[in-house]
Amino acid sequence: MKKLVFVFLIVISSNSFSQSTSIDIHETRWSMFKYDMDNVFSGMGYAYSRPFHWKGDQWGDFGVTIVGTGVAYLFDDTVYEYADGIKEDIPTVIRDYGFEYGSPANNYMITGGVYAVGLITKNAKLRRTGVLLISSASTAGLLQQVMKSAFGRARPLSGYSKDTFKPFTAEKDFHSFPSGHAILAMTNAHAIAKQFKNPWMKGGIYTLGSIPAISRLWEGKHWLSDVVLSVAIAIFTVESIDRYLDRKYDEKYNASNKKMSWNLNFGPGTVGLQLQF
Repeated sequence: MKKLVFVFLIVISSNSFSQSTSIDIHETRWSMFKYDMDNVFSGMGYAYSRPFHWKGDQWGDFGVTIVGTGVAYLFDDTVYEYADGIKEDIPTVIRDYGFEYGSPANNYMITGGVYAVGLITKNAKLRRTGVLLISSASTAGLLQQVMKSAFGRARPLSGYSKDTFKPFTAEKDFHSFPSGHAILAMTNAHAIAKQFKNPWMKGGIYTLGSIPAISRLWEGKHWLSDVVLSVAIAIFTVESIDRYLDRKYDEKYNASNKKMSWNLNFGPGTVGLQLQF
């Protein structure tokens, strides 16, 4: 029941904030659906092909991502010990939300619901949002499944160290790198937040999206470096597909501000990676 209520609220809120509606009464929903699904798969192909077209700035972003993940790796054990220590203090509702929202089944209920409302109402903005959500989640989700198997990194709760790897094993205890929950939750958060300019609205959306990522730490499912890389993958994927969809739909979100910047912050006992987009 909680799942259905949450999905309902997401869909209704998305519809309420979609201020721009473009309706063509002569275009059928079936033709819209075929066009949108073609863009879902084309967007996936576009995102996967981007590394072959990277230039200086893109390689710079990739380098900062690797450095940020490496820095997080240095703190993996410390963060896990802290997160494990506070696990029992986390309210049950937050722990449940962290697990449920990041699961693939619930993710596609939400993204599919947003798209379905857009298709039924012929709302151009919601259709585009749904395509962005579905394509981004599918792209990043498939990538993380391949990476998990290829790296075979041990999960914290397995009892093995963060340096233990068993590539191409079916054992779930060795599917830590990266985090699927973090990727799916953050692709949704970033794709939806892009539609709003209000910083409080964006902040609330990112907060909801970050809980599943953080929850993987206290549940012992992933290391900090797993989560850091997952967030970067989610953001890069959404940005890439969003740019592709700009060519396919009239609706463009914050078209004048689609650049990202990175900033690594160091201090006594602290380390931070700040992203601006």
